[in-house]
Amino acid sequence: MSARTAYIAALPREIAPLVKGWRVEESLLAKGIFLYRQGSGIVASAGIGQRRVALAVEAALALGDVSQLTSVGVAGACDPALAPGAVLRPSTVVDSLTGERFQAIRGDGSTLATIAVVADSAEKSRLFAGYNAQLVDMEAAQVARMALQQGLPFSALKSISDAVDLALPDTMRFLSATGQFKENAFALYLLPRPHLWRPVLKLARGSKLAIATLCEEIRREISGEDLS
Repeated sequence: MSARTAYIAALPREIAPLVKGWRVEESLLAKGIFLYRQGSGIVASAGIGQRRVALAVEAALALGDVSQLTSVGVAGACDPALAPGAVLRPSTVVDSLTGERFQAIRGDGSTLATIAVVADSAEKSRLFAGYNAQLVDMEAAQVARMALQQGLPFSALKSISDAVDLALPDTMRFLSATGQFKENAFALYLLPRPHLWRPVLKLARGSKLAIATLCEEIRREISGEDLS
């Protein structure tokens, strides 16, 4: 059995176009873990946040022969020059809660900040000024930390879903116990709040573009590794 790169995402929809037709694996670690395998590639997701992404990493490692951990998914832009659909491979990941910095085995020179909540425009600007972070997510630092603990190489591949100036509502209340986004509950919340419709629709379009470009980039990377 050949060694595998494990691609770790938060939500299944972030990697849905990629894993169509892949073998679905079962994990007994916890509910809400989505695990896929094809050739020398593994993709795992278990929900939003560092606690849930740790479960995804553990599930991927349980399949055996993992040679590298790669954090993938959509991210918010902190750099005003970045637009939805842009794909970055950060060289540095900063945990804004602990101040820890993790280096990727390869990257484009950008910095990704990991925080505990969805970043609003003010927080994105603060991260850009304070950390020179071009983008922000909620999971990559935990993947990097676990890679270090396991003695595995780490990398990140992220696609921008929302620009720095997009004002978004607080969505943390709409996460389930397994870190999944409760779309129906969020839709009901939006109905009497028409002032939120435009930014949410803009985010939806940006996310769709980001997911498409992300999955295409992962697909190219896997092809480059000559996976069967």
